[in-house]
Parts: sequence; C-alpha cells; structure tokens
Amino acid sequence: MGKDAKAAGGKGKGKQAAGGGGGGGDESASKGKGKGGKSADGLGTCTYVKARHILCEKQGKINEAYKKLQDGWLDNGDKVPPAEFAKLAAEYSECPSGKKGGDLGWFPRGKMAGPFQDVAFSTQIGATSAPFKSTHGYHIILCEGRKN
Repeated sequence: MGKDAKAAGGKGKGKQAAGGGGGGGDESASKGKGKGGKSADGLGTCTYVKARHILCEKQGKINEAYKKLQDGWLDNGDKVPPAEFAKLAAEYSECPSGKKGGDLGWFPRGKMAGPFQDVAFSTQIGATSAPFKSTHGYHIILCEGRKN
C-alpha cells in the first residue's frame, strides 16, 4: 500500500515540482513531520484536508489528464487553478465526484484508504500530486486546504 504512494513521488514532476517551490517557510517545513513540530503548510500535523481528485480505472487515461495539467501549468512551475482542475475532473474522472469537479470536500485522517490518504495529507495546499495507484484505480489530487 505505502509503496504505491512512494512510487508516484519518485517520478519527479508531480507533487514535488508543483509544490516544492513554495518559498517562504523552509525552516519550519523541516519540522513539519517531526514530533509535535508545526510547519507553516500543516504537512504532517493537520487532521483534515480539502481536496479534489480525478479517478480513472486505466493508467493511460489518468496519464492523459496529467499531461494536460503539465502542458497547461505544471511544466511552467505554476499551480493548477481549482476551476481548471474541476473542468478536467468533469471530463476525465470516473468517480461520481467528477460531476462536482472532483470535489471531495473536507475529510479527516482515517477516512480514505492507504495511498490516497498518504498523498492527500502530504500534498501542499495548492499543489497537484503526480498520478498514483490505489485499490480504486489511478488518481491525481489537488489539495485545496488543511485544518486541525
């Protein structure tokens, strides 16, 4: 389960390229996953995430959606606007949430299964994850918020 999320992160362009150049709180980000350390972005410390996603059964289809995100924003180092992500989710996602632009709303730790939760809670606000596999298929996540 955990290796699926790690494999997605190893591709390079996904969440690290989209969310890595955030600037600002680099010194606090190193404490984010430590014991009790609070980071400015909430990674490792938040209890709720607000996210959108695209879910596809076939890897080729999720890769096609991700290519559109790369061509439009990610390759330029830009963040994907939520409205644009929502359009792609409506077009590509095979999840019922696709009709709502992939909006999953706020969800707590423990509600989503394995790799999905791992990626959702480790993607920075405004960043888009690389495609990854879960038991439900292939996903791309856009993190829209965090709270405790």
